[in-house]
Amino acid sequence: MHQRKKNNSHLNFIIVGQGIAGSVLALSLIKAGFKILVINQPQLSLSSKIAAGIWNPIVFKRLTKSWLADDLIPELISYYESCEKTLNANLIHKRTIIKPFTEEQEKILWLKKANDNENTNIFLDKRHYENLKLDENYNVKSYSKVLQAGNLDVEHFLESITMYLENNSSYLAEEFDFAQLSIKANEVLYKTISAKNIIFCEGHLITKNPYLNWIPMKPAKGETLTIHCPNLNLQNDIFNKGFFIMPLGNDLYKVGATYEWETLNDFPTEKARAELIKKIDSIISIPYQIKAHEAGVRPAVVDRRPIVGAHPEYKNTFIFNGFGTKAVMLAPYFAKQLLNFIQNNTAINTEVNPARFKK
Repeated sequence: MHQRKKNNSHLNFIIVGQGIAGSVLALSLIKAGFKILVINQPQLSLSSKIAAGIWNPIVFKRLTKSWLADDLIPELISYYESCEKTLNANLIHKRTIIKPFTEEQEKILWLKKANDNENTNIFLDKRHYENLKLDENYNVKSYSKVLQAGNLDVEHFLESITMYLENNSSYLAEEFDFAQLSIKANEVLYKTISAKNIIFCEGHLITKNPYLNWIPMKPAKGETLTIHCPNLNLQNDIFNKGFFIMPLGNDLYKVGATYEWETLNDFPTEKARAELIKKIDSIISIPYQIKAHEAGVRPAVVDRRPIVGAHPEYKNTFIFNGFGTKAVMLAPYFAKQLLNFIQNNTAINTEVNPARFKK
């Protein structure tokens, strides 16, 4: 690809990586009037490309609100609806999540939480359904629903963002070479490219970043299946019982996901395939075909909080990473925080500050 000539006045930001986080941030910066260049090699990390893109305001283990859910949900809906207009694409699907009850105590706790004063009641359906009226072959008899949930069509979102960046001469498809990066006090130089700042959004590949490899990551490999099941009749709901079944349209459903912390690569395994098949078969007894089996590595941090802000030593170097399985939900809110920090020096949530790990 044609390399840009060095120009000390053109680029405000180089963004390294274009998964969900990099894409959300790139568009936010462009809309704020900044000139950017995204450098990305799409085949290096597949986690964003295969993600289901689900947002869920509830932590099922404790039936409590997800961290910052009251702020995150309105922001993500506003952001992605704006993206739909900018990119001329249908991207978000507002849904409910079906949560089956496995025992009576679970049902009692749900109904209590749905009517208590912890504000979980805005996300939990107060109704209890005795019979799952989706298909007689579902092995579920009692359930309720999570409200204000949904999913982003991640693959379409990433493709649309890439096209948008290319049309704006803001995209370079190549593997980033740290040997050709020089960070100075008032300038960032990469090969023949000059910018004022650089932001790293590399996902789990941050462990290979010499400027940020001190951040304690705990990435997790996840695998999903796409199945074809004409009689599943799930329609607009997402089913969740320790795994999810999400409708994609045309009788296709994404099923997932597994977790693996040892072997971190993008190659599907027979072990995960068997695990997901077992889970599907525990819920439905109708025929289905497996159309795709995919894997990717999620960029999670040891304390389960993302990393957003300036590098503790290099003030023109930023990080926007570590969103894990909740990137769709977290990225718009924290992109706005990072943008406000850059423009107005307003504080970023202390729980996501990169300096929390730098001694």
